[in-house]
Amino acid sequence: MEKDQQTPADPVVSIVHFEDKAVRRHWDADAEKWYFSIIDIVGAITGTTIPRRYWTDLKNRLTEEGFQLYDKIVQLKLIAKDGKQRETECTDVETILRIVQSVPSPKANPIKQWLAQVGYERIEESKDPEKAINRALATYLLKGYSPEWVNQRLRAIEVRKELTQEWSDRGVKEGKEYAVLTDILTMGWSGMRTKDYKAHKGLKGHNLRDHMTNLELVLNMLAEASTTEIARTMDAQGIGENQVAATKGGDIAGGARKRLEETTGKPVISSGNHLPKPSDKKRL
Repeated sequence: MEKDQQTPADPVVSIVHFEDKAVRRHWDADAEKWYFSIIDIVGAITGTTIPRRYWTDLKNRLTEEGFQLYDKIVQLKLIAKDGKQRETECTDVETILRIVQSVPSPKANPIKQWLAQVGYERIEESKDPEKAINRALATYLLKGYSPEWVNQRLRAIEVRKELTQEWSDRGVKEGKEYAVLTDILTMGWSGMRTKDYKAHKGLKGHNLRDHMTNLELVLNMLAEASTTEIARTMDAQGIGENQVAATKGGDIAGGARKRLEETTGKPVISSGNHLPKPSDKKRL
């Protein structure tokens, strides 16, 4: 059985498997997400021996259905069967799931059924948010997290939601501006930017908070709760004033971290994570 492979020329390129079929992928550090070879995905879920021709026909079908692929696909150099790097059409997981919906193959049915189930669950959760909380609790426990950690994590989610609601009410735009403020806040308490913190824990495309220790979660919550309270006290408006609040909130938790480290003589920031143990073969 093949293990997850990385090309010597580019450590962000690797191979995973779907139904025993090799699928090439590329890690985009800036976007913090994986891009997968569309040809490889099509070949894996259809079993066709001519994936390029199949993909050409499928692109036409997607266009007829009104799905715009132009800005969803990127050309990346991946290692081909002949060992040479060649331009390959790639896309992210969200677009792949949309492509799969238009694939008339029995192999694609389990994925389509899963998408339908997820969609149904999200609709139910929008009607009754408690279902989302219960589902999250069950999911974390199934992944092997301790009940104590799960309770802390759910509390962290509540604190985060309170902060983002405050940002929204104060004119901060969801997406890039939220990320900017989060980066400032994280740097303030941990001493690392979010991207560097993830790299320290060996994470790619994972939620950082899902891989924090109890102590890290507590300090992150202190930074976020402090930022929320400071923003209210300042009546911070827009991204500029909320950057000031985030800096102050992060510094408060950062001071607590430093004092604790001075007292214990041990670093608070852990390189540990909750990733699954390496298996013989990485799968999608």
